[in-house]
Amino acid sequence: QVQLVESGGGLVQAGGSLRLSCAASGRTFSRYIMAWFRQAPGKGRDFVADIGRYGGSIYYADSVKGRFTISRDNAKNTVYLQMNSLKPEDTAVYYCAAGGDRSQYTYWGQGTQVTVSS
Repeated sequence: QVQLVESGGGLVQAGGSLRLSCAASGRTFSRYIMAWFRQAPGKGRDFVADIGRYGGSIYYADSVKGRFTISRDNAKNTVYLQMNSLKPEDTAVYYCAAGGDRSQYTYWGQGTQVTVSS
């Protein structure tokens, strides 16, 4: 069982930056591929980025490439999402997820709200 707790969301102006964190419980953090998803109002949950167990493989949604950076610190059981050059369309609830492979994420956090004003 893994529990995930996101933090770092908030209100920011367009062009600004935020850093999201996701802290995981347990001692098996490095077993999991970690990901960030987001859900905008009235829309489905979309993939943002994911990172391999030891950070060796990283993938981004086209909409965030060059602006967002995912990273992880296995010693701290934490995954991060650095978000730069934020746009109003980045407004969403951001969720952290953990899974054994990229086809299915088993554990989810409760989400953190990111609001970007124009």
